[in-house]
Amino acid sequence: MQPPYDRLRERARKIVSEFPPPDFYRVHPRAHRLSRQVYDADETVVKLKRHMTVRLDDDFGHGLRHSAKVALDAGALIVIEGSRRQLSEKLVVSLVGLVQCAGLLHDIKRKKKDHSDRGAEKARQILQRYPLERSEIEDICLAITNHEAFRPTAEVQTLEGRLISDCLYDADKFRWGPDNFTDTLWAMVAFYNPTLSSFVARYPKGMDALSRIRSTFRTQAGQVYGPQFIDLGIAIGRRLYAVINEEFAEYL
Repeated sequence: MQPPYDRLRERARKIVSEFPPPDFYRVHPRAHRLSRQVYDADETVVKLKRHMTVRLDDDFGHGLRHSAKVALDAGALIVIEGSRRQLSEKLVVSLVGLVQCAGLLHDIKRKKKDHSDRGAEKARQILQRYPLERSEIEDICLAITNHEAFRPTAEVQTLEGRLISDCLYDADKFRWGPDNFTDTLWAMVAFYNPTLSSFVARYPKGMDALSRIRSTFRTQAGQVYGPQFIDLGIAIGRRLYAVINEEFAEYL
């Protein structure tokens, strides 16, 4: 990254550290523990993690770190939503594994136009080599197709498929909160290498997108906890914008 982005990134991370973590992690510890257990032990998920480690570009802000967070939070959302619907534990664990596969794969074509459709196509090719039912692969691929914001979604016929799709979407959009200012934004800056004045010129559009995403969460749990992620992101973004104009004016 060109100057002064290294300093600005550290300033942003300090601002993030001054805000409390989202309630989602405090209120549902069991859901997060179960999601982590599946992520670390499920043979298909573990094999897919190894496969994706060398295929996701961290320099674009949507690499393995991003995908792992999405997978883990999507798994926790499945646990919460499954409990609310009184699904069996066996089914919930199975769905956690499937949504984690979707989380690991959802941004495999992130740099391409129509990346959700292209990603679903690539995911279908990859998953043919895994011990999954055809219906499970289709549920994963539909979830990837439907994870992009502000565009029409493909219809999902089954409860299991809708849960996977909606939980993937919500977990991905959780990343628009504090994570955007600790990691994603700076990885994308490193990739595009804009001047700070160009970065600032685009800033209001990015903040507007944050506001618009607030009302798009799809699961009941996402609708409860998602807006807080976004509100934190907006508050952090406003603080950072003021810091840029006050402390980095010489670069504008």
